[in-house]
Amino acid sequence: MPVISLPLDFNEEDLYVDLRATFGHPLYLKCEGFNFAGSIKLKAATEMVAAAERDGVLTPGATLVESSSGNLGVALSIIAASKGYGFLCVTDARCNLSARRMMEALGSQVHVITEPDARTGFLGARIDYVRRLTATDDRYVWLNQFTSPDNWKAHYRSTAPAIARQFPHLDVLFVGAGTTGTLMGCARYFRTWHRPVRVVAVDTVGSVSFGGVPGRRVIPGLGTSVPPHLLDASFVDEVVRVEETDTIRTCHRLAGRGFLFGGSTGTVVSGATAWLSRRHPHRLTAVAIAPDLGERYLDTVYRPAWLRDVYGEELLAADGLAGARSA
Repeated sequence: MPVISLPLDFNEEDLYVDLRATFGHPLYLKCEGFNFAGSIKLKAATEMVAAAERDGVLTPGATLVESSSGNLGVALSIIAASKGYGFLCVTDARCNLSARRMMEALGSQVHVITEPDARTGFLGARIDYVRRLTATDDRYVWLNQFTSPDNWKAHYRSTAPAIARQFPHLDVLFVGAGTTGTLMGCARYFRTWHRPVRVVAVDTVGSVSFGGVPGRRVIPGLGTSVPPHLLDASFVDEVVRVEETDTIRTCHRLAGRGFLFGGSTGTVVSGATAWLSRRHPHRLTAVAIAPDLGERYLDTVYRPAWLRDVYGEELLAADGLAGARSA
């Protein structure tokens, strides 16, 4: 059993769930939520902070500021608390309440943007707020997960090599698209690997990451209202788009088997199983990345009253929706 002194020193890297019994397809789910931040965002946060420290941008007594829908904010809160920095998370109303409370419990400040930008949505409004803050107050250090190459480098150096070690005959990898840090890091790594791997990006309907019409998105994590700066689509072989209702159904189907995962994971697994259902999956070795666990979604994805308010009674009537009869 490991003995650690810093929360960054623990991150379970090699846990996979075989989803064949649940979905009928040979799909392995790489679980990234088993660390003190509860998500894959701890990797990017750690890499970006370390780079800022090496470059002399981040010095003792500084206050970090970042736009986040939740998971990166929690990761940076843990790092800030362990290293003695301040941290201000700029988020919006879609951020799960439990994530906000966790950040505040760790000593961080949380500023909630209540009005979206008419053109760029909540994300654009959040970024504009951070830009104004850092332009007028030099106490704040903005790592900027949306443009930092250290975001994708974290996954080039850790996530992708871990998958390659476990699955030397990997055929297809499914990765959710948010900032596209995980996607780009993994895609770049496997582009130069010793055998071809098909990289399939999974996005949310209503996101503009790969073009398309912007639309309402309620579940935080994947998708964006602003084209991702880090994205180089030439590294992506295919894109699958998932409706949020399918995300919900997939989360509840996993929960019905005892696996409580977050909304981002539901989206990725839904996209992966849809893609595999159109192929001959028994001939493929397929892996999907689960960015987080489900505890932070208990008041949303797993709460029938919230589902009813957001999506209507039709969704609650769907087969396989765990707890749909509860109030």
